[in-house]
Amino acid sequence: MDIEIGSPLRPWRQKAVAEFLAREALDYDPAIPFTVNLLDDDKIVGTGSLDGNICKCIAIDPAYQGEGLTATIITQLRQEAFRQGLRHLFLYTKPKNRFMFEGLSFYRVAETADTLLMENVKGGVQQFVAKLEQPENPGTVGAIVANCNPFTLGHRYLVEQAAAQVDTLHLFVLSEDKSFFPAADRMMLVQQGVADLKNVIVHPTGDYLISAATFPTYFIKDKDRIPEIRCQLDLEVFANHFAPSLGITRRFVGTEPLSPVTDAYNRQMMEYLPKKGIEVTLIERKTMDGGPISASRVRALLEERKWEELSRLVPPTTLEYLQERFA
Repeated sequence: MDIEIGSPLRPWRQKAVAEFLAREALDYDPAIPFTVNLLDDDKIVGTGSLDGNICKCIAIDPAYQGEGLTATIITQLRQEAFRQGLRHLFLYTKPKNRFMFEGLSFYRVAETADTLLMENVKGGVQQFVAKLEQPENPGTVGAIVANCNPFTLGHRYLVEQAAAQVDTLHLFVLSEDKSFFPAADRMMLVQQGVADLKNVIVHPTGDYLISAATFPTYFIKDKDRIPEIRCQLDLEVFANHFAPSLGITRRFVGTEPLSPVTDAYNRQMMEYLPKKGIEVTLIERKTMDGGPISASRVRALLEERKWEELSRLVPPTTLEYLQERFA
């Protein structure tokens, strides 16, 4: 058995991997930066990839299953992750594969009927949430999860309205670097933009609260259900790990007139979270100049350097950042 490594694979081998995965009802993403293949007489009999800290596209030819090839692939992916300085790995897979990956020292984070999220640190999600700041006497606790790409007056309005209804408000900012603005900058702008609201605590989401940008879809057959499946898994993580540890009983979300996908997510949230004892409050989106304030609108105005219009949509701290970086 030969081991082939590509960083990334050559185009002709990418095509072979895509064809191999297709036979296993999986999709291949040609943008994956690292792939390891197991070859028998130059025929692919197993493959697996590493995309950031996510292990994905792992498959073994049925004729070779039971020979420990999955363990060989995982070992290669771990070695590459170590070389890149990545210690904390995740994988998304079908629930039926749970016991196989548990045998390779991956641990369940959350599971739905369609998707299983696992990590290579036992109790990693519990450790992460336990380290989040919270007051000694939190009272009624609420939460907002947002990308803030960048932080706008619409976000500020949502936070103000939510903070007025609870004693403690946890504001989670997505940590992934898949947005126009870097995660560190988005976090900074949020912290600056709510600094005067004393009952608001700003947190990163780490790798746990899942966005469309990072949710892998290679093993989901019905592509039309991808937003629904991602939402289910994300809400499972929030309801079973974040909310109990922080005492969250309310979640706030803004109305979404612009994105049907986000609107569907909100509706799914309003149906699911109350069953977990978490009330969902929908707050009407703040408008300006005849339309809702949105980060996408801000980015469009930024493209044209329309500073006067931008000044009506973002806090002074965000405007200063935008002018310093883009003027």
